[in-house]
Amino acid sequence: MKVAVAGAGSVGMAVSADLKEHGHDVLIIEKEPDVVDHGKAHLDVRWVVADACEASSLQAAGFAEMDVVVAATGDDEDNLVISLLAKQEFAIPRVIARVNNSRNQWLFNEGWGVDVAVSTPELYTSLVEEAVSIGALVHLHRFEGGQFHLVGITLAGNCPSQGKTLSDLQLPRDARVVAVMRRGQLLVPQPDTVLYSGDEVAILASVDAEPELAKLLVSA
Repeated sequence: MKVAVAGAGSVGMAVSADLKEHGHDVLIIEKEPDVVDHGKAHLDVRWVVADACEASSLQAAGFAEMDVVVAATGDDEDNLVISLLAKQEFAIPRVIARVNNSRNQWLFNEGWGVDVAVSTPELYTSLVEEAVSIGALVHLHRFEGGQFHLVGITLAGNCPSQGKTLSDLQLPRDARVVAVMRRGQLLVPQPDTVLYSGDEVAILASVDAEPELAKLLVSA
C-alpha cells in the first residue's frame, strides 16, 4: 500500500519507519532540505523536498497514487491544509492528521478532509489499526483460547469483493461478517449486502479461515 507522510520530525519518522517495517511503500514529504538529508541517512524510503501545503508540490510528488496520507507536522494549521488538499484535490481514501494542540481538536473533522484525528501518543496505533487496514486484514481482538479473531479491513478499490454481495463471496465456514461501516453509517450485514470500496468490514473468523479471507478481501 502507498502511504505519504507529510513532515519528517520525530513523529513522521517514527510512523514512516513502522510502515516500512510492515512492508508498505512510504513517501515522506519535507520542506527542509537539511532534514531530508539527515532522514535519508536513517530511513530508506522515498523522499521529496517540497511544501506539503502546496497542491502543485503534492501533484509533482505523486499524491494522486496514494492510498493513505498522514499529516504529521508539528503545526496544526499545516496539518489541516494538507488534509484538505489530500481529500479534496486528490480524493485520498484515508487521511490521518496529527493534532498538536488539544484546543484545536474540534477543527479536525470531515469538513477539513480529516478521517482520523489523533494526538501524538495515539498516532501510531491509529495509523496501524485504521489507516493501514485499507487493503489489509488487521487483528482487532483475539478471543480467549486464540482460535478466533475479530479482524477488520477497509476495502480498497481493486479488492476482489468490490461490487459483490456477501452471499456471492462464499466466505469460509468459520468466518462471518458482523458489521459493515459505510460513510459513518453502521449496516447490519445481510446476504444481499453489497460491498464497496471504502467500506470498513468487521469479520469474526477462525485462525484457519484467515488465508481464504485474505484471498476474498485483500487487494490484488
